[in-house]
Amino acid sequence: MNNEKKLIIYQVFTRLFGNNNNHCINNGDIVQNGCGKMADFTVKALGEIQKLGATHIWYTGIIEHATQTDYRRYNIRPDHPAIVKGKAGSPYAIKDYYDVDPDLASDVPGRMKEFENLVNRTHRAGLKVIIDFVPNHVARQYHSDVQPDGTVELGANDDPKYAFSPYNNFYYIPQSELHGQFDMKGSAAESYHERPAKATGNNRFDAYPNINDWYETVKLNYGVDYLNGGTCHFSPTPDTWIKMLDILLFWASKGIDGFRCDMAEMIPVEFWEWAVPQVKEKYPDLIFIAEVYNPNEYKNYLFRGKFDYLYDKVGLYDTLRNVTCGYESATAITRSWQSLGGIEKRMLNFLENHDEQRIASDFFAGDPRKAIPALIVSTCMNTNPMMIYFGQEFGELGMDSEGFSGRDGRTTIFDYWSVDTIRRWRNGGKFDGKMLTKEQKHLYGIYQKLLNLCNEEKAIAQGVFFDLMYANVDGWRFNEHKQYAFMRKYKNEVLLIAVNFDAQPVEIAINIPSHAFDFLQIPQIDTYKATDLLSGKTENISLLPYKPTELPLQGYNGKILKLTL
Repeated sequence: MNNEKKLIIYQVFTRLFGNNNNHCINNGDIVQNGCGKMADFTVKALGEIQKLGATHIWYTGIIEHATQTDYRRYNIRPDHPAIVKGKAGSPYAIKDYYDVDPDLASDVPGRMKEFENLVNRTHRAGLKVIIDFVPNHVARQYHSDVQPDGTVELGANDDPKYAFSPYNNFYYIPQSELHGQFDMKGSAAESYHERPAKATGNNRFDAYPNINDWYETVKLNYGVDYLNGGTCHFSPTPDTWIKMLDILLFWASKGIDGFRCDMAEMIPVEFWEWAVPQVKEKYPDLIFIAEVYNPNEYKNYLFRGKFDYLYDKVGLYDTLRNVTCGYESATAITRSWQSLGGIEKRMLNFLENHDEQRIASDFFAGDPRKAIPALIVSTCMNTNPMMIYFGQEFGELGMDSEGFSGRDGRTTIFDYWSVDTIRRWRNGGKFDGKMLTKEQKHLYGIYQKLLNLCNEEKAIAQGVFFDLMYANVDGWRFNEHKQYAFMRKYKNEVLLIAVNFDAQPVEIAINIPSHAFDFLQIPQIDTYKATDLLSGKTENISLLPYKPTELPLQGYNGKILKLTL
């Protein structure tokens, strides 16, 4: 891990980014709705993403997944439509671990070369590449068309007579046919058949998955016998472990810089403990980010599983969402980071990703400006990574009804579609801003300023953190439920950061306790000249333990005041 730079990850749903179609239809196929390509990430596009302040780009959906689009002319086996979500399919129903999704290629036979070129182009733009690794489940009709010589396909040597065998790659429901509680026919002439049925990806060990299950996937077997008390069979090394390590090394060899590991906590930590060091031995700078939602397992996956970073979803994300929406007090932010017990620097912060509802949607804040205080806090409160989901910086609404999921406040991951704000920003690849509204440009300016500050200011990228909330409960002219304040310091540079989650402008007075002066080693001075890094304006403030620091704050906004000692 490079501790000099703060990671700013720009997550982009690869097949949606470059799609220019502004007349998409519900459940439209690739011909009707179009599809973005890897080639749409031009030198210009990548330069613009880098200008936003990004250090890394997470290309979501690179590895080939099940789809309703017919690629038989390229010797790619078709998937039964009943077990594909949406027309495009879920990027987490992996169909071939060794291949690039054909949707993303301008020239399908040359798809791997196009990916390699994308990696090189991204690096030349000063950005690093993250892709998904999906270890827990695969598409029901998993089949590799490009299995490397010397490797064996998943399930090829399984004995399906056994519900569980440490030598199998899948879990089976012996002598049972899959009877999913969903449409088993779809648009096909005949229903989908699977006998014996395989266990479903979300740990459903029967033959009856329903529409709310991950019914399009099957669970991989890492040597845990879930139906018999979760007993572990890790010696000899399970075959699935060996195969998945090979897949990790295969993609690492393509020059990528990191893996975002999908549902990492559904895989025994022993596998990660075994696999990650082996990958890092060969590729020491590669980072591993784990999607983990159980706080009780955080330290296990960090220290034993050797992950670099974990999702901070059930902590900071949920807290900031609730504070933004008025459901929770800003004091909960302090409780959130304190509950981590010292691993705050190893958590990935975000306010949007492909799983979560858009800030601007009716299901979240309804107005992207309401989340600016949360953005400042999430971005600036520690040295850990921050992630932005494409379109977030323009206030993408996520209120389309694209197909499989319907209108749910999310940008679809299952359908061929186009993202309005991204299409406007791209403007056919010109990125000239001519199609953006005034409000979209303004919001983008805030994001750009804030994300670039992360690495321009060493106090944010590398500095220490001091929470001021404990000294401001029931404070004079400080509403601890609607305002949040903290400090950052690096050498002789101090940042005083305060945000206002309320719609109304306020004049606040922040108590800075004596302990802060001792901890941060800052002198007590009656008048400091401070610059607000967000607006560029200067103001005089006092930093004294016996005199509150008075600041005006606009509604749904904040200040990052820089003082040089």
